[in-house]
Amino acid sequence: MISLEDAVTARLESHGERFEVLIDPDAALAMKRGDFEGDLEDVIAAEDVFENASRGDRPGESALEEVFGTTDPMAIIPEVVERGEIQITADQRREMQERKRKQLINTIARNAINPQMDDSPHPPERIDRALEEAGFTIDPMEPVENQVDDALEALRPVIPIRFEEITVAVQLPPDYAGSGQAQIREFGDLEREEWQNDGSWVGVVTFPAGLQNDFYDLANEVSSGNAETQVVKDKDDLRTR
Repeated sequence: MISLEDAVTARLESHGERFEVLIDPDAALAMKRGDFEGDLEDVIAAEDVFENASRGDRPGESALEEVFGTTDPMAIIPEVVERGEIQITADQRREMQERKRKQLINTIARNAINPQMDDSPHPPERIDRALEEAGFTIDPMEPVENQVDDALEALRPVIPIRFEEITVAVQLPPDYAGSGQAQIREFGDLEREEWQNDGSWVGVVTFPAGLQNDFYDLANEVSSGNAETQVVKDKDDLRTR
């Protein structure tokens, strides 16, 4: 269960009665979209249905039976959310907006590059400032992934930016290949790999271009700085970083 402080109230009025439940805001939005996946117990603040959640008042069992055909809270809660309205306070709205702003910035930073600066990543701080300059407002009631395209449109007049993937070939020396390759292959999509006769490992990995510095840091970490990397433009165009 979540804490009361993190929950929002979903309210349904029907048959002259009011029914309220306390639930995680993102889970509530997912339920209303019909794409909630997970355990209901993990996203509610109380396994109960209220007439007035702030006072702790509960509706009568006859009212629950009349409206929902059951008195089981775990069966009623999703129906209240799906059919009702989500009530959020001003403070909750600000908190949700700030949290989703950070998620949006991190998503863009992980995937975007600066085409005017040798395809280098944009730091999150730069994206944050650019969103502020562009006057882009995060919708706290909308999934972050649905706001990325609009955010990019707002950012393009402010900073050069585009989403792109990068493919990098990395070679780990024999002393580091065994343990290091397992972490490298998990970083992105492993396009191909090859074990060399001397025991070294070569892998070609594709991942969001904004993560290239993280990838180089990982390659250096697992090899004590002895890894060799190449950015793969195409089969005939390799340039060593």
